[in-house]
Amino acid sequence: QVQLVESGGGLVQAGGSLRLSCAPSERTASITGMGWFRQAPGKEREFVAGIRWSGTTTYSQDSVKGRFTISRDNLKKTVYLQMNSLKPEDTAVYYCAAARGFAALTTATAYDYWGQGTQVTVSS
Repeated sequence: QVQLVESGGGLVQAGGSLRLSCAPSERTASITGMGWFRQAPGKEREFVAGIRWSGTTTYSQDSVKGRFTISRDNLKKTVYLQMNSLKPEDTAVYYCAAARGFAALTTATAYDYWGQGTQVTVSS
């Protein structure tokens, strides 16, 4: 069972930046894409950004476009979420996820593995 190891969450003031990282616990050729989701208290988990291991296409939620950037390091098999201009409404637990298939990365059902989540808190 592949485990996803996340890091980089924390407390930041509005307008600040954080970078989240996520890597599988073991090398696996079965992962075709990775993504980030978030869940705020009292709300459903929502898609933030996704990326395939090959190609250049990335996907992101409208509310984070221009502020968040998803990228990958193929050599390290690590995916990053660079979050700039953070807002209090970005406060949530952020989850990394990995997909083995080719379903749309914007939906949670496309993913087979999930990280434990990392807290991001943005103070006003």
